[in-house]
Amino acid sequence: MALSILILYGSYREGRMGIRLADYLVAGFNGAGHAAELIDAKAVGLPMLDKRYSDYAVGEAPQAMAALAEKLRAADAFVFVAGEYNRGVQPGLKNLVDHYLAEFARRPAAIASYSAGRLAGTHSNAAWHVTLSGMGMAVIPNTLTVGQIGQTLDDKAQPMGEGGAALERGFPKFANELAWWAMAAKGGRG
Repeated sequence: MALSILILYGSYREGRMGIRLADYLVAGFNGAGHAAELIDAKAVGLPMLDKRYSDYAVGEAPQAMAALAEKLRAADAFVFVAGEYNRGVQPGLKNLVDHYLAEFARRPAAIASYSAGRLAGTHSNAAWHVTLSGMGMAVIPNTLTVGQIGQTLDDKAQPMGEGGAALERGFPKFANELAWWAMAAKGGRG
C-alpha cells in the first residue's frame, strides 16, 4: 500500500549539502512505491515563530502555513533530515516544526541525520528523538546516519564511495521499518 511520506529538511545555508540526502530519500521512498514529498523549510519560508498555526483563528493563518498544515495532517509518516549545527539541531528545521503540534500527532517519524564530518549528525539525531517523541510521534528505532555527506552523495543525490554503499545497504531496512509503523499508526487512527 502506498503511503504519503513527507521528508522535512531545514537548512538555509549556502551550498546546502543535506539537500542531497533529502532528495535521495524522496527518490528512494517514491521508488519503493510510496508518495514522498520534500518539505524544504527554506522554500516554505515561514517566519521565525511568534504564533503557531493553532494560535490563528480558522482561515486567518498565512497561506504557506495553512497549506503545510493540510499536508502534515494528510501524511502517513515523516522523515526528518537532521543536519547538525554546533552539536545541535538546525534552526530552520526546528522553526518549521515548532509552528505545528497536533498536525504531527500519532504518526511515525524517522530521522536521517548527516554532517560534513564523521559523526554523521549524531548529536542532532539524539536531540530530535526527544523533540519528536515529546510532540506525540512514534520515532522508529532505525535511523540513517550519513557522515562526510559530500563524499557520500554527489550533487545529483547519487551514492558514491564507501559511504554511499553503506547508505544503499541501510535504506531498505529504514524504509521498511517506517512503512510498518506508518501502517500500524494508520490503522490505529482509522
